[in-house]
Amino acid sequence: MENIQKREELIRELLGDEENVFGNFLLFDSLMTKYRCAIREVTTKLEVLNDELSLPTKRNPIESIHSRIKRPASIAQKLRDKNKPVTIESISENLNDVAGIRVICPFIDDIYEVARMLTVQDDIKVIEVKDYIKNPKPNGYRSLHLIVEIPVFFSQYKQQMRVEVQIRTVAMDFWASLEHQIKYKNHSEHTAQIAEELKECAEVIASTDEKMQELHKKIQYEEF
Repeated sequence: MENIQKREELIRELLGDEENVFGNFLLFDSLMTKYRCAIREVTTKLEVLNDELSLPTKRNPIESIHSRIKRPASIAQKLRDKNKPVTIESISENLNDVAGIRVICPFIDDIYEVARMLTVQDDIKVIEVKDYIKNPKPNGYRSLHLIVEIPVFFSQYKQQMRVEVQIRTVAMDFWASLEHQIKYKNHSEHTAQIAEELKECAEVIASTDEKMQELHKKIQYEEF
């Protein structure tokens, strides 16, 4: 009940008072539509790359592509956390991850190749790169994060929109999904112990990813 009340409070703060809430909702919905369009633009680019890269190797370097738009309460909370105004105008000015795409690849090398081919395209502007594969987070999280900016063409104007692209292996995604569930559901006295065990699991998964990469290279060499 407390969480529901908190979400409602955050949404009210974002959309303003009752007098302006309808107009603000239309503005918010329009902005989210732009983010959804940006996701489609980047997703199409990734799908084209996947088809192209599959030709010489006879396999797909991208297993799957998933996308999401942050919910209003999450947007408001993040603005609060950053000490920024909780307004619709503040969203695109201060947040880079409202629109998110998660790309799942079979091997580590695929991650960097997909990222390289996406970011060299002349209409893509790279805003930020965070490599949590080479530099994992303290909890063991691994993934390559890109903030990219892409032009989206509407009927009467063009607008630059930002999208966060997270690229990871199947194993990394499996760990991140379970870690998220355990992290947000566990509030027991064993929290620290569970966090340590999750980190150990992340190390095992990382080692497995590296070994699978080595085996894949051996197979490629033998076929060649």
